[in-house]
Parts: sequence; structure tokens; C-alpha cells
Amino acid sequence: MERILVVDDETQIVRLLQKYFASKGYEVHTARSGLEAVDRVKDVRPDVVLLDILMPGMGGLDTLKEIKKIDPKIGVIMITAVIDEELAKRALELGADDYITKPIDFDYLETCVMVKLAQLPG
Repeated sequence: MERILVVDDETQIVRLLQKYFASKGYEVHTARSGLEAVDRVKDVRPDVVLLDILMPGMGGLDTLKEIKKIDPKIGVIMITAVIDEELAKRALELGADDYITKPIDFDYLETCVMVKLAQLPG
């Protein structure tokens, strides 16, 4: 079963994404901060991380860097409420697979996840 890690400091977003992807048959793990996300990545080795960019403490870009150090093959899809071309470009340069803005288009997000999972080796 494919594993997804949802990382967001907003409880509602975490619950919404967790419910959605669990209903689609994914094993879903959650984290509420960048530091917690890094620990979860080490523990559960998710296939894909849905990562909020703007979080208190360790932000999304720093979290992305740490995730890629642990395992560069993990897919990371950045999610944010702020439309910022420079931020999006920076995230992609750091290894993010995609950049999605809130409100979330669930069909598009699920397609992004499926594309990344199809690219994984093995």
C-alpha cells in the first residue's frame, strides 16, 4: 500500500487530506510541523509527501531540503494558500515535484500523487 504523509499546521487541512486519501486506499500519516514531518519521514518512509509551504518554525522549503537528504526519491508536492511565483520556482529547484495552491483541487492533487507513484522504481 502506498504511503502518503500530509504535513500542514492547519488541523482542518490535515484531516481533510487524511480522510480523502484514506478513502482512496492509501496509508496516510500526518505531521503538524516541519520537524515532526522529518521524524515521520524517517519512521514511515512515505512514497509521497503533501507539504505546506508556510508553517511556523521549520518552513516547507527547509522541510523539503531535509526530506530530500533522507531520501531523494520521495515525491514532494507543495501546497500553499499563497500564490508566489518565486516561492514555487524555489520549491521546484529544491526538488519538489509540483506546487498546488489552496483551495485544493482534489482531482488534480490525486492525479499528481498517482503520477509520482507511477514514477517510483519497483
